[in-house]
Amino acid sequence: MLHLRVCLLAGGKFLDGKGAMVDDDGMSDALDLLIVGGGINGTGIAADASGRGLSVLLCERGDLASATSSASSKLIHGGLRYLEHWHFRLVHEALVEREIMLRKAPHLVQPQRFILPHRPHLRPRWLIRCGLFLYDHLARRGQLPASTGLPLLVDENNPLNNNLHYGFQYYDCKVDDARLVVANALQARQQGAGILTRTFCRSAVRREGLWHVELEDSNTGQCQQYRAKVLVNAAGPWAESFIEVQLQQQSPQQIRLVKGSHFIVKRLYSGDQAYLLQNDDDRVVFVIPFGTDFTLVGTTDTEYSGDPAVAAMDEREEAYLLQAVNNCFTQQLGSADILWRYAGVRPLCDDDAAKPSAISRDYILELGLGGDAKAPLLSIFGGKITTYRKLAETALQRMQPFLPHMGANWTAEVALVGGDIAGKGEGAYEQWLECQADSYPWLPKALLGRLGRAYGSQLAEVLGDAGAISDLGRCFGANLYQREVDYLVANEWARSGEDILWRRSKLGLYFEPSEMACLEAYVQSYVRASSLAGADRGAPIKRADIKGAAIIKPG
Repeated sequence: MLHLRVCLLAGGKFLDGKGAMVDDDGMSDALDLLIVGGGINGTGIAADASGRGLSVLLCERGDLASATSSASSKLIHGGLRYLEHWHFRLVHEALVEREIMLRKAPHLVQPQRFILPHRPHLRPRWLIRCGLFLYDHLARRGQLPASTGLPLLVDENNPLNNNLHYGFQYYDCKVDDARLVVANALQARQQGAGILTRTFCRSAVRREGLWHVELEDSNTGQCQQYRAKVLVNAAGPWAESFIEVQLQQQSPQQIRLVKGSHFIVKRLYSGDQAYLLQNDDDRVVFVIPFGTDFTLVGTTDTEYSGDPAVAAMDEREEAYLLQAVNNCFTQQLGSADILWRYAGVRPLCDDDAAKPSAISRDYILELGLGGDAKAPLLSIFGGKITTYRKLAETALQRMQPFLPHMGANWTAEVALVGGDIAGKGEGAYEQWLECQADSYPWLPKALLGRLGRAYGSQLAEVLGDAGAISDLGRCFGANLYQREVDYLVANEWARSGEDILWRRSKLGLYFEPSEMACLEAYVQSYVRASSLAGADRGAPIKRADIKGAAIIKPG
């Protein structure tokens, strides 16, 4: 059964069945921007561009944040170790962005205290002090305390080995990386952008001063043609292959794919502090609280030559991270303690660095033109999640000569979707959460805490008119209720249990296989019902669109 897809864009404009932008008066024109890639850079550019009044369409061949953007160390940080490689500009920019993100998304980005144990044979104490002094002063700190030295007391509350006597304390931020991507996609859609997931870009060619792009619906195999003034290649680790395969051109940059692997174990220690461990190979390893019950350990830096879609932690990486932890912690870990392993592939520009860990995490934006100096291609190489907003802003500035009608910079001062909570500064989020506890006294504290962190001011949309826990419908496990699942499918492009458990909610570690199967069956029934109703994949699904199609009722 064929369904004509019509996406609402900025300024009351629509995409018609031929991929043209249609005004209310019926006049058609090309899209301003077509973005390939639904990771943090693609969605960040979509949000920025749509907020400037541009017509934008983004396609992602899988789920949002289904690759590198959900496989990070979950940090918004300046990159303390980058100072050793003299990457001062990158660290400065990242520290500035850290402050901005604390304001833009206080529900997703929160301060994180780090302890750096001193191992004298690796780095002298004075060198670490100098590095932390620079880290404190390379950019203005509005919300985070300065670094300090501290003795590591030998008592039952100290999880570190008793041969570690001294350390340093500093602050960075942790983030729910996948939800940050979704928040940018939501902001883009609110401002008129079209967001198409499970949509593969088959080809793109320049013709008559425009890009002619063919997109394929991965579920149905149907293809659609679109026209755009500018094409943005935000394909992450596939950026180089996209140019060579889909565009049949030569990439202007050589990419080194570097795999970063992490694992999750049961909570390794009490307290909310994280640790930055110095390793014998001059690298560092993070040990970070993950939710309330787990600890995240990572990351590695290894050259990678395979398909980024199937990247996985190997035995050598696992042994490396286990040794790093066991060198410093009294509780010794083994393979049997690992609950979840994940790996992401970073697309870094080849700067001839001898070691993968020394390659710059800075980004390069390559702008290529057709023979008539029209139809520019903007390709993104490198970058890190912390600097995505600045990357997007810089990308729009590069495109301004080709899209002169775009608005001014705006993203530094405007909250992300969910981040517009009352109050500012330290403690504002906690005060907001207390107000939500008064508004929803029937919600268990732990559930309210998770929902608040995930959705921020969108919490009321998730809960709707619920006035009791029973109004949330069926519980699939781990306090994941039907109403939240319905919201994620209808509003956040979730199309599988995996999308919900590992990216939207991070509850996968709590679910039994039988619970996962029940959730998957329910999600698929919801998706089929919305498809039967002809709902557009690029727009929110309204429950009224389902029209009585079979939906599993709470049991």
